[in-house]
Amino acid sequence: MSQFSISIGPRVRQSPYFEATVAAGVTSFSVYNHMYMPISFGSPEAEYDRLINGVVMWDVAAQRQVEIVGSDAGDLVDLLSARDLSNVSIGQAKYMPMCDHQGRLINDPLVLRVDEDRWWVSIADGDMLQWCRAIAFERGFRSSVEEPDVSPMAVQGPLAEDVVAALLGDGVRSIRFFNYMPYEIDGIPLWVGRAGWSKQGGFEIYLCDHTRGTDLWRLVAGAGEPFGIIPAAPNYIERVESALLSFRADNEFDTDPFELGLGRWVDLDGRDFIGRDALAERKAAGPRRRLVGVVINGEPITGNDQPWPVWAQGHEIGTVRAAAFSPRLGQNIGMALIDSERADPDNLVEIATDEGRRGATTCSLPFI
Repeated sequence: MSQFSISIGPRVRQSPYFEATVAAGVTSFSVYNHMYMPISFGSPEAEYDRLINGVVMWDVAAQRQVEIVGSDAGDLVDLLSARDLSNVSIGQAKYMPMCDHQGRLINDPLVLRVDEDRWWVSIADGDMLQWCRAIAFERGFRSSVEEPDVSPMAVQGPLAEDVVAALLGDGVRSIRFFNYMPYEIDGIPLWVGRAGWSKQGGFEIYLCDHTRGTDLWRLVAGAGEPFGIIPAAPNYIERVESALLSFRADNEFDTDPFELGLGRWVDLDGRDFIGRDALAERKAAGPRRRLVGVVINGEPITGNDQPWPVWAQGHEIGTVRAAAFSPRLGQNIGMALIDSERADPDNLVEIATDEGRRGATTCSLPFI
């Protein structure tokens, strides 16, 4: 495959950690939420191994925030969310599927209640600031909707807790999953929570002063040095093994939460929210497609850079959205969005990979 580069320019924003990641040897970027996001530091194998067995640090500042502030902020957040958020306490975060009026998933952020009338919606790739502003204006809400000065960094892996405790003190060990607390180090304001886009455990550190990005990067790297920390990026192989949804990669433009296995986070009873009626109809009809696992035959694959068609009995039934060779399982695995009638485990299918057709077998998710 040909090698590509990415041009750096003012149209795409740089992260507060950008210079630090360049100094640390970043080799590849992607563009996410109109920002440069590192995706490799040169050795995907080493980055995967250290995530599974040690600790890594990620620049995920492209995980932008939408801040909703005001006396009716909670009502606005609840209207935007397919999940009932009426019982979220201060410092608590919850997974928050967001749908349009037709019930199509348009983002799947984590929402954090920072204060009584202040919320941060930590968005996946998508222009949700404009969406939230439009809904607020059209519905007559008084709350302001802005992008705050908040830039996440992640520390992930089995040794992540030890690193963050070395950085901020043993109090972080008591932070529960999807809970955040305010901290300060060397005059740098932070919110720190037990979360992150891996199943290996870890923390997200929300930097609240973009001018201190390099300082924070160096402090985390220094705290992590005794534990063998390395710079890395959200890991493609581990996320497929763990079946972590990657919005815009794993779904089509018209996919609803039920097709993606997110139905347990759609609360249809007793409240109004954007897309409620359409989602009620979709739930009653049953999902047209389902996101399932596939085990793919043949030699190790290196991943797919575009959806691969899935075939069964001469008919195209869907697409493989992500695929990789799993070192822990010793086999090729993938996540496929396919017709519901073919989505049960142990169905034999064919996948049109970049290297030709391969046999595969459907299975449940996650793999690990």
